[in-house]
Amino acid sequence: MSVVPVKEAGPPTRARGGGRARNAKVKNMAPAAIQITAEQLLREAKDRQEPDVFHAPKQKIKDPDELRAFQLRKRKEFEDAIRRSRNNVSHWYKYAKWEEEQLDYERCRSIYERALDVDPRSGTMWQRYAEMEMRNKFVNFARNVWDRAVKLLPRVDNLWLKWTHMEETLGNITGCREVYRRWMLTKPPENAWRCFAKFELRYNEKDNARAVIKQFVQTHNIVTTWLYYAKFEEKIGEPALARAVYEAAIPSLGEYFIDENFFMAFAKFEERQKEFDRARAIYKYALDRIPKGNAPDLYHQFTSFEKQYGDIKGIEDVVVSRKRFEYEQELQVNPHNYDVWFDYIRLEENNADSEKCREVFERAISNVPKVKEKRYWERYIYLWIMYAVYEELDEQDMERTREVYEAVLKLVPHRKFTFAKLWVMYAHFEIRQDNLPKARKILGAAIGKAPKDSLFRNYIDLEIQLGNLSRVRTLYQKWLEWNPTNTTGWIKFATLETSLEEIKRARAIYDMAANQPVLDMPEMLWKEYIDFEINNGENQKAQQLYTQLIEKTHHFKVYIAYAMFQATTCEDVKAARAVFEDGHEMLNSDPDLKDELGILLENWQQFEEDYGDAETQKELNYKIHPETRPSGLSKILAAARARKKAKVAE
Repeated sequence: MSVVPVKEAGPPTRARGGGRARNAKVKNMAPAAIQITAEQLLREAKDRQEPDVFHAPKQKIKDPDELRAFQLRKRKEFEDAIRRSRNNVSHWYKYAKWEEEQLDYERCRSIYERALDVDPRSGTMWQRYAEMEMRNKFVNFARNVWDRAVKLLPRVDNLWLKWTHMEETLGNITGCREVYRRWMLTKPPENAWRCFAKFELRYNEKDNARAVIKQFVQTHNIVTTWLYYAKFEEKIGEPALARAVYEAAIPSLGEYFIDENFFMAFAKFEERQKEFDRARAIYKYALDRIPKGNAPDLYHQFTSFEKQYGDIKGIEDVVVSRKRFEYEQELQVNPHNYDVWFDYIRLEENNADSEKCREVFERAISNVPKVKEKRYWERYIYLWIMYAVYEELDEQDMERTREVYEAVLKLVPHRKFTFAKLWVMYAHFEIRQDNLPKARKILGAAIGKAPKDSLFRNYIDLEIQLGNLSRVRTLYQKWLEWNPTNTTGWIKFATLETSLEEIKRARAIYDMAANQPVLDMPEMLWKEYIDFEINNGENQKAQQLYTQLIEKTHHFKVYIAYAMFQATTCEDVKAARAVFEDGHEMLNSDPDLKDELGILLENWQQFEEDYGDAETQKELNYKIHPETRPSGLSKILAAARARKKAKVAE
């Protein structure tokens, strides 16, 4: 049996005459030239959509029966809505509005009354009720509604305002005024009083307006009400009364409640009246009383005023006031900023106002440093010094100057630290007053409480100028007893005795100083001691001093100075060379003193150039460059080479 091959089943196809069609195949996979996005398709669909607006059909009523049926149906709808949501005021409004359109005013009033029973404190409901009566020209009904409303809600200003507007529109001026007066009895806000005053002015009742504004400032005693009162008087042509209002406002308000705006308005008023002196006085009065931080605009306006109407002195006063304001602001932040106090004091000194300057000084010195350490007091003490100098030179008040010095000396904690400058300046002040005993007592007290080198030095200089040598010696002794390490004191004491040709005293002082175990500058003392002996022709003692000094210290400078002393003063070159050799031996033994050894050798070389010969210089060169010195073997080899050269030459 033969097998017939069967074809594989393919996708279903539709016959040409009908049935299923073959699957479509896309032949062109390239993108189209014009791309269409989903957003564009949605937008076009929306644009082409036809508006679907529902219009309610119009109903035409042709006879009274239809009208009554319509009204009955609408009322039932409104009543049902109110029954479902009794507190929804929009239903009441719509219901009342519809009844008003039906010209059924009794029903409309009934709806409003029912609504007010639900919410009697609704100001909007009362207002719509009254406006309904006004629209339909039921004036008395409207007055009745307003009266009931303001009795129930006296603090709702809009009800009063609408009522007054209605009465004024009707021309009932007397009734409107009466409504305003009833309103003012409730002490309303400022805007209500202004409306009342404007109402009186509209009918040229200036006296009534003034009475209203007086009651206004009594009820609201603040800056804005007084300014309104003053501007009212100025507006109606009464500048004298306006000035009186400004003047009465100051005691009424009190300085604490008056701000810069009040004084700026007052000064501007005087400018408009051409009273420039009055305006300037107002500015100065305000700047003296208002806190500096609350008056930046006042300073600016005062500056502009002086530039327009003032002279150079006035402008300078404004600049000074401005600087005062800046300093005060900085001092409020940090009252211990003494640099600001210095600038502030200089400003007042240049302004030549003694009272103000003293006030600033007192305020400055009252800021005592909180920490008792000298570095915190150094700037502060100069405030006292400036104060004392100011009182003495500028004010020439000697008693006050003395009080300043006494106060600052009591203030300084002398057991911890002191300031010699204060004591010395106080003593010099008393000397200028021909009070020498007082000056001595001051310096003596300073030395007793807090001795310092500068105090001893100034006290000694004073006694030297006075020629009291016994007191000078006593002071030197106390100074050196207190501070025996003070080289300067020993030298000055010895120099004093030398100037008095007291050589033995001077030598004894130098000996005592040289024997002190500790000195702050011993090299200076020894130099002065040696120079003292040299100047007095005691070369042997000077040599002894150099020897003692070398035993104490092996400093290279001592060796150099000693050697030069031997060469120049004593004219002993050998002794000088021996000193250099000792120094070289000493310094060469310590490898850490190579630099000092080099300086010594340089000075020795200069010495040999001045006082030595070729042999000594050659020997010194070997010391400086030891590698150049020939040894014993090198001498034998050199002789052998010389003999060999001689044989070769023969």
